[in-house]
Amino acid sequence: MSEAMLQVRDLHAYYGKSHILHGVSFDVGAGEIVSLLGRNGVGRSTTIKAIMGDVPPQGSILFKGEQIAGRKPHEIARLGLGYVPENRDIFPGLTVRENLFLGQKSTKPGGRWSMQDMFDIFPRLQERAETPAGVLSGGEQQMLTMCRTLMGDPDLIMVDEPTEGLSPMMVEHVGALLTRIAERGIAILLVEQKLTIALKICKRLYVMGHGHMVFEGTSRQLMDDAAIRKEWLEV
Repeated sequence: MSEAMLQVRDLHAYYGKSHILHGVSFDVGAGEIVSLLGRNGVGRSTTIKAIMGDVPPQGSILFKGEQIAGRKPHEIARLGLGYVPENRDIFPGLTVRENLFLGQKSTKPGGRWSMQDMFDIFPRLQERAETPAGVLSGGEQQMLTMCRTLMGDPDLIMVDEPTEGLSPMMVEHVGALLTRIAERGIAILLVEQKLTIALKICKRLYVMGHGHMVFEGTSRQLMDDAAIRKEWLEV
């Protein structure tokens, strides 16, 4: 693994009195795509919400060597950590172009991504540039959300269930976009249920179960470990 850009150690998180994360530890290297796998309810989304500051974290979270546990989400975002939520958090009344523009970091001009880059990557967004985002299909909204996050020029993005509810063709588009993002040196932490896309684009994977990490390894190691797949992934 390349030098760790994100280092999470002994991370705990609670919803009220419910203890959700029980000492989660993992790393994401610079320019690496890492997948966080597991069934619904095991704490995958809570993990990235805790890293982003949307859920109060207990433990150590180092991003580019800086402690971010306990910081506010907007402060964490300004350090270069992007977050693509599962709910496709677009501005439905604004156009595609306006949504992309809002993602731009005014304090960091000349970043790795321009609006034209977004249109080149996903031409459908250019075709619908002046269309209100609320009328886009689910897949188009997902691509818009990811592209808007890139406009902030992050060094690492955390993407929560990007293929949920999408057609097979859109799943392929999302996978291709994630690969292209990594090729530009941006690290990705992918929360995903579809094992096929994770195995295809990720070199390293973690599997969560009941708020713990139960597996860490390569795609090949996971495919060779039938017991882990049966216990923690297969329905």
